[in-house]
Amino acid sequence: QVQLVESGGGSVQAGVSLRLSCAASGRTLSSYAMGWFRQAPGKAREFVSGISWNGYITYYADSVKGRFIISRDNAKNTVYLQMNSLKPEDTAVYFCAAGRSTVTTNAPDYNDWGQGTQVTVSS
Repeated sequence: QVQLVESGGGSVQAGVSLRLSCAASGRTLSSYAMGWFRQAPGKAREFVSGISWNGYITYYADSVKGRFIISRDNAKNTVYLQMNSLKPEDTAVYFCAAGRSTVTTNAPDYNDWGQGTQVTVSS
């Protein structure tokens, strides 16, 4: 089992950038696909971005494509989500998750989850 801790959230104005980090402990992340999901109040959790174990394959939700960048540093056991040009509709709790198979957009394919970090974007 992998323990995941997200950080980097906050309250910002629309248009600025934030970088979320997801630090892992317990096991090395180098063999795991990783994903970022988010959940806004009253809405279901949704996929944001995913990255393969080696970083070669990345997926993005259409709503963040071109604005968000996922990356990973396996030596630091950390995954990042660079969020640019933030919009009020990006407001949500952001979760990182570790999966044991090929990177997917499906939450059930991820077995270990962090507690989340709040991102609030005001207009």
